[in-house]
Amino acid sequence: MSDDTTEFQRPPAEVRFAAELDRLREDDTGPRPPGWALSLTAARRFIVGDDALGVRRKFVGDAALIDRALVTLATSRGLMLVGEPGTAKSLLSELIAAAVSGTSTLTIQGGAATTEDQITYSWNYALLVAEGPSTRSLVPAPLLTGMAEGRTVRFEEITRCPLEVQDSLLSPLSDRVLAVPELSGPDAMVFARDGFNVIATANTRDRGVNEMSAALKRRFNFETVFPIADFGTELDLVEREAGRLLEHSGVEAPPRRDVLEVLVTTFRELRDATTEDGRTLDRLSAVMSTAEAVSVAHQIGVRGWFLRGEPGGAADIVECLAGTAAKDSPDDLARLRRYLEQEAARRGGEQWRALHAARHLLPG
Repeated sequence: MSDDTTEFQRPPAEVRFAAELDRLREDDTGPRPPGWALSLTAARRFIVGDDALGVRRKFVGDAALIDRALVTLATSRGLMLVGEPGTAKSLLSELIAAAVSGTSTLTIQGGAATTEDQITYSWNYALLVAEGPSTRSLVPAPLLTGMAEGRTVRFEEITRCPLEVQDSLLSPLSDRVLAVPELSGPDAMVFARDGFNVIATANTRDRGVNEMSAALKRRFNFETVFPIADFGTELDLVEREAGRLLEHSGVEAPPRRDVLEVLVTTFRELRDATTEDGRTLDRLSAVMSTAEAVSVAHQIGVRGWFLRGEPGGAADIVECLAGTAAKDSPDDLARLRRYLEQEAARRGGEQWRALHAARHLLPG
């Protein structure tokens, strides 16, 4: 495997922003909580940006939420980030882990098939049969590694895991210890070093699938990540992130601002079920998040460049929106068609007229 990270589709945050982290460490004179790689103020600047040091803003949201999240971790409380899909909960957990621990790769991906072994530890069964239980045959999972090394562990989509699997976090979060009953002596207990903590994320659309136990909830502080409220801020974010993705994909033409304005307006109105002038729309069951808008903007640019040699336009919006809107319910395509027929026709401008004219490209 090559060590050239430019070949990776998406290196972890500590690799993508290594130069920024180095500058922050060199400039960091603030007090650091035990086991932290940066002080709270330096970790905050890594996430919200610092123009003086050339550190760009990476998370668009309430800066007070960042402060509360960092204070939560500094007090050895678990941090739970909840919100709608596509509100950058995973990105925020990755950035915090990179700033606090210097690594964001101790990650557990929650799901129906996630087992306790994938969270705590498992065994090399060839060694286990040959030698019996030992530290040599023990295979640490992210939680055990995070406790032993004093690192932040990320648990993505925790509510997708069965309840008994979630509760494997109870002792590590309360007593800061993980028992390994197969071993004996001092190896039978792994005590958490300074710096260990857990950042979990949960999707509000999954609430009730595997509701967390009250005991586990008590070990977390909950923070809600909301969608971006300001249109201009969301538009700038979509333009910046789509431009980065298009450059990585080999697209030489940057996304057109007027096309992105139509795209972001469409996403915001379908997400809120309300037009800019206050008229009510049919709400889509699909998630019309900022992350989905970035994905669609990326698709538009790729279609335009590789199929026609240009940046992409409103007709590409319609074709790419179909795959976004039809994920959860076939009725969403009908709602999207009504929006293109009625709302796009009311708007002025070349791209809105082109969007309305391209409505026949929707399938069905």
